[in-house]
Amino acid sequence: MKLRALSVSHVNSYIKKLTSNDPILCNIRVKGEISNFKAHASGNIYFSLKDEDSKLRCVLFRDYACETAKKLEDGMSIIVGGSISLYEKDGLLQMYARTVEVEGVGELYAKFLRLKDTLEKEGIFDASRKKAIPEYPSRIGVITSESGAAVRDIINVIARRFPKVDIALYPVAVQGEGSAGQMIKGLEILNQLGGIDVIILGRGGGSIEELWSFNDEALARAIAGSNVPVISAVGHETDFTISDFAADMRAPTPSAAAEISVPSLLEINYRLEGIKNKIYGEMKSLMDSKKAELARIEESSIFRRPHSLLDERMIALDAAFTCINSNVQRKVAGMSDNIELTGRNLFNLNPLSILSRGYAIVQKDNLLAGSVSCLSEGEAVSVRFSDGTAQCTVDKITRD
Repeated sequence: MKLRALSVSHVNSYIKKLTSNDPILCNIRVKGEISNFKAHASGNIYFSLKDEDSKLRCVLFRDYACETAKKLEDGMSIIVGGSISLYEKDGLLQMYARTVEVEGVGELYAKFLRLKDTLEKEGIFDASRKKAIPEYPSRIGVITSESGAAVRDIINVIARRFPKVDIALYPVAVQGEGSAGQMIKGLEILNQLGGIDVIILGRGGGSIEELWSFNDEALARAIAGSNVPVISAVGHETDFTISDFAADMRAPTPSAAAEISVPSLLEINYRLEGIKNKIYGEMKSLMDSKKAELARIEESSIFRRPHSLLDERMIALDAAFTCINSNVQRKVAGMSDNIELTGRNLFNLNPLSILSRGYAIVQKDNLLAGSVSCLSEGEAVSVRFSDGTAQCTVDKITRD
């Protein structure tokens, strides 16, 4: 017998009746960690309860929203009292909360804090080890899901801002088991590939468990050890992961990461136009200054009568020649006078000159006899005159 097909509405309505009449589901308390927390403008509060394996959607209507409920946030561990039923329109099972008890920080968030503290103490997050993002990259590596909105946002922003850059995409799973290992492999491949100037690692928004792969310790160490600068772009602006702290730069969204990684070609052209205008203005100012200087030279008497400058130089040259000639003649005359005086002195000091004036030189045994005490009567002496020598004998010595 062939079963009659039911409409989706009939099926959902039937399931809703089953859940609504179940004695356990009508009054139940569920313990879990908050994620995807959202306070609606209407006053209703929407969130999910999760543990390591499962997740349950919850709604807390404003009539039950006490002060404690208004202070809830992602990561807190709570106990929710209420009922579980099917939301017929979407066919989704959810909990209609009536009471909320806060237990403390959720286990996943506590693990996040413990790992963050450990890596921070090791210096993995130190600003001193972070690498600068290149201002003008030629090739950008992207590690994300090839089917997500993040990769489309990154490509669109880069193509709009700086279309000259190349993009190397390494597709990975961004959540679930093994996704962290795929991202680590992507970092290794892009580092080995060469020519990659910067790497963008990220995904779109999600709950803490959906972003949990980016809180992996091995991934954080791989990011810190990358030779290529890494920009972490995980989730939305309010989402923070361990990868954000380990990366060289954190971007609030994948689109923001694309903007950070490349300059704006429009802004570059604008700056270049400004530089060009500045150079043109400075060159024009310089040319105007030189033209004015040239005009002053053209109006000068030297430029209009250049021969006058030559005449002045020729007169100055004649004056210099006359001065030099006069100095040389004066110097020569002085030297001639000195030579003549020296000659006269030498002549007067010459013994022959003295003999010419009637004096004579007496020598005994070829030695000068300068006194009568050197002579004896009867000795032979030589008497030297200016025109010859006479051999004589001393007959008598008379002493004065």
